[in-house]
Amino acid sequence: MALSIRAATAGDETHWRRLWAGYVAFSGTELAEDIISLTWSRLIDPAAPLFARLAILDGEPVGFAICQEQLATFFRRPIGYIEDLYVDPSARGRGVARAMIDDLVALCRTSDWDRLYWYTERNNAAARRLYDRYSATDDHVRYKLNFGTSAGAGKSA
Repeated sequence: MALSIRAATAGDETHWRRLWAGYVAFSGTELAEDIISLTWSRLIDPAAPLFARLAILDGEPVGFAICQEQLATFFRRPIGYIEDLYVDPSARGRGVARAMIDDLVALCRTSDWDRLYWYTERNNAAARRLYDRYSATDDHVRYKLNFGTSAGAGKSA
């Protein structure tokens, strides 16, 4: 098994869209095409803080981690936020998600970021088993307000 993680490039759009469709379906969300296109354009824009890392297993893209660099009030250095992480069902159980997180941890260290954080659904037991190996959950509770329909039809992301 040959597994590597690398930055997404403009030539990866078809692969990313296939994986993204799986992620959106998994999350029970529907997104408008213009939001999907906007997300992709942000991911490959070197000026945007949002970026994607692709997991390549035996030459085939099988997962992605979408992350962003953020400035924060409690830290001198930037922090990293994993917004989305997805592994195609055909590649699960083969260490792909762990490799993507390890890749982002290494990126944080080489980029001199202060922290890496992410959220997951409370009932996502498989993901939580992996995430618990990296860190315990904290006492924060997330609140969110949605304005308009910018997330597209259906359940908002």
